[in-house]
Amino acid sequence: MPFPPIHRVVTGHDAAGRAVIVSSGPLPVVRELEAIPGTVFHEVWNTPAQPLADNGPDPATGAIVLPPPPGGTRIRFVDIPPDSAEFLAQGADRMGAAFREIGDAAASTVAADSPHPLMHRTESIDYGIVIDGEMTLVLDQGEAVLKPGSVVIQRGTNHAWANRSGRPCRMLFVLIDAAYAPEIAAALDSQ
Repeated sequence: MPFPPIHRVVTGHDAAGRAVIVSSGPLPVVRELEAIPGTVFHEVWNTPAQPLADNGPDPATGAIVLPPPPGGTRIRFVDIPPDSAEFLAQGADRMGAAFREIGDAAASTVAADSPHPLMHRTESIDYGIVIDGEMTLVLDQGEAVLKPGSVVIQRGTNHAWANRSGRPCRMLFVLIDAAYAPEIAAALDSQ
């Protein structure tokens, strides 16, 4: 059963400075990944490095890009289908294409010994919130089962989202551009 569409309300200011609704309706960009059928990105909003509270153009209408812009943020819903036996066996071969499709081929960290084919890392602070369904957060060491209302604070760590539930899961992600602390950057460089 597909999830209901997401409704977005965008506010702004009129010429007198009063708060107004600029738009109210469906998201401008909802796109299924060709490389991972059933995985759907719902673009909600993005901010530039120095956000302005303005009446500018809708920033969520551009291409889908995994990380937030430098100094900026990104918010999106992602529908994640259940892991299939075929995906677990052959998915790693498609990850280069999948991450290129979302504008960050370098994010994929999948290797022969990876615990899941979707292993990846971005230099960002991400909040992942389960809205519906169940998800398992997979790290280099350890996992956590997440249910509706669970939130993950992802601090630039290598991870994957494994859907072992047998049904789609919808998650909300807020991504915030970040920089690794020097000691973490050094540790990652030495891997």
